[in-house]
Amino acid sequence: MAKYSEKAGEKVEKTMHEMKEGKLKSGSGKKVTSKKQAIAIGLSEARKEGAKVPKKKS
Repeated sequence: MAKYSEKAGEKVEKTMHEMKEGKLKSGSGKKVTSKKQAIAIGLSEARKEGAKVPKKKS
């Protein structure tokens, strides 16, 4: 199981909340409805901020 930093967990929690409110949008501007996509966006944002997140699987 991958270990994520506390900061990454908070970021994912925030994006999940946004998704449930219907405010989260993907890069193309469409509304995000998938739980997996919301988690991926949260981890990506955390990665950009320098949080401890494992590398993306290519």
